[in-house]
Amino acid sequence: MSHGDVSQGRGGCVSRWCLRSGVLHGGAVLVAGTVLAGCTGGGLPGKSGSSGGGPSMPAKYGTSPLTNPDGTKPGLAPIAAEKDEATARELISELPAKGRGPKTGYDRDEFGYAWMDTADGVPLARNGCDTRNDLLKLHGRNVEFRAGSDCVVVSMDLYDPYTGKDIAWKKAEAAEVQIDHVVPLSYAWQMGAARWGKEKRQRLANDVLNLLPVSGSTNSAKRDSGPASWLPPNKAIRCSYAVRFAQVALKYELPVTSPDKSVMLHRCGA
Repeated sequence: MSHGDVSQGRGGCVSRWCLRSGVLHGGAVLVAGTVLAGCTGGGLPGKSGSSGGGPSMPAKYGTSPLTNPDGTKPGLAPIAAEKDEATARELISELPAKGRGPKTGYDRDEFGYAWMDTADGVPLARNGCDTRNDLLKLHGRNVEFRAGSDCVVVSMDLYDPYTGKDIAWKKAEAAEVQIDHVVPLSYAWQMGAARWGKEKRQRLANDVLNLLPVSGSTNSAKRDSGPASWLPPNKAIRCSYAVRFAQVALKYELPVTSPDKSVMLHRCGA
């Protein structure tokens, strides 16, 4: 599976401030028992109290992965220009290819407990908020928080790049939005992560570059597939998805299978 765990994690933040592009905005209002902090995307506290995350979402579709190499800006915008597709192919071409190994010994717990805030070495670690809620804040619009918290998201609007549809999400129906590991953890295990130390596996599982909030049913359908077996239903986003997959694999020195690499290049105009 791609491990879109729907567990909510911890809500350690208690301030009523909304952090947007490194600037604190007060005046949060209490609405139906929740704090409406006025965030429209990119509203994330950074590490150890410093600012983090990208700027407010520039458009509904978010940011091109070519201008978002660390994954800290919201959304996943389509790549369509020929020049950008050429840049995408250059990136994907850097990937080494090898066969997919056995799944022997794989367990989700080998990558740490779900949505841990203590995976050192990745953006937003140790900011007092679990990874899942960090991702909801980063990518959501019109975000509302639990009363007394600027961490626990209880409702938001999300544009799902995988389906091209808008989702009006509420915590009461948490599974409607799941967090996708772009490079699935089981896939990574079979491509070399089985030989890593626990710290590197924990980074992969909680790195915002490898995480996107998407439709729960779409994430479940993906399971642990590589790009040759599964691509987002939204065709306009497939090159962007291939680029994000490549960015993660290159960062963590993971190969991909030859069929996966071929499909990724093809989706970017090869």
